[in-house]
Amino acid sequence: MASTTRRSFLASSSLAAAAAAASIRRAPARALTIRPRTEPKKILVLGGTSFLGPAVVRPALERGHTLTLFNRGRTNPHLFPEVEKLHGQRRRPDPARPNAPEQDLAALKGRKWDAVVDTSGYFPGNVEDVCKVLGDNVGQYLFVSSLSVYPALGVDDTAIDEDSKLAECDEKYRFDLGKEFEFYGALKRYCEDAATAAYPGGATIVRPGYIVGPEDPSDRFTYWPARFDRGGEVLAPGNPDNDLQFVDVRDLGEWIVHLIESRTTGAFNAVGFDGQLSVAEFLHTGKGTRNLGCEFTWVPDEFLLENNVSSWGEMGCWTPTKQNGHTSNARAIAAGATFRPIAQTIRDTADWVREGRGDRPWRAGMTAEREAELLAKWRAK
Repeated sequence: MASTTRRSFLASSSLAAAAAAASIRRAPARALTIRPRTEPKKILVLGGTSFLGPAVVRPALERGHTLTLFNRGRTNPHLFPEVEKLHGQRRRPDPARPNAPEQDLAALKGRKWDAVVDTSGYFPGNVEDVCKVLGDNVGQYLFVSSLSVYPALGVDDTAIDEDSKLAECDEKYRFDLGKEFEFYGALKRYCEDAATAAYPGGATIVRPGYIVGPEDPSDRFTYWPARFDRGGEVLAPGNPDNDLQFVDVRDLGEWIVHLIESRTTGAFNAVGFDGQLSVAEFLHTGKGTRNLGCEFTWVPDEFLLENNVSSWGEMGCWTPTKQNGHTSNARAIAAGATFRPIAQTIRDTADWVREGRGDRPWRAGMTAEREAELLAKWRAK
């Protein structure tokens, strides 16, 4: 399984239910909220057919809203045949890519929607262009950003909230994210600025951390449900009490729909949980949910770093303690964010690995051979 970096795209049985209940410190995971019906809205989704997009579209359709998807028509074009689809190209021409398609936003002109959900904005110029075309024909612009807008995240253990310092770079209209995605956070921040400037008082900024669950193409979290199913001796990373945060894509999608229904604006960190989850609690929930045959061997941060194990790359759900700053989600919870039991996310993702992921190469996670090698090396110390 391949290595990646933080900045790269950056329970049905009683046993599972018991494991889930034990998986959160200080407060149990919230059950999904049954939200009252609201007046149907017309929603434009920029993207809509990959991972987070469908997680927004499905609950929006279930709740009676009218959806329009705008994208290039290349990714999963078979999805949502009942939904209106507009095709175009949002990227500005890139001088370094002379054969790249020209920007084409014509399909958006003269149309009106109550809200826009932008799941595919990475460059501020492209966000500015979309906002200019849409103009006053949109009442709310919800931009999906990233926790990568916080430069301290993953660098030290600084606590993060929505008022923390935001990333910057020397040229906000650049056309690349950088060889190591070093400009990703700053460009997302400038995208936020573009949406907020275009829709003062009408912009909603959602900053997810690691988005996980079924259909996740990154494999960063998916490694663990698959590893639980394999069983045996498991390399358990770092400090067992280390804080762990991520968000199930379905919880995120349902909450985004709620933010539109309630026309909630402002900036929010979209990360779990209602209470804190430790790495040990997560691993033992996975064991109880999937495979009691797992045996954990805890290996400290220092050993993993010495052996070039990458955080949330080769080893998912692990950040060295000295780089692990807790991100506050108090504003998100106050705005209606809820989180399903951890056991459900693990179970559903494991089922998807078996039944829907297919045999494509893994983009992240540790191979069985590499895990065995590290465990042998650790025992020999």
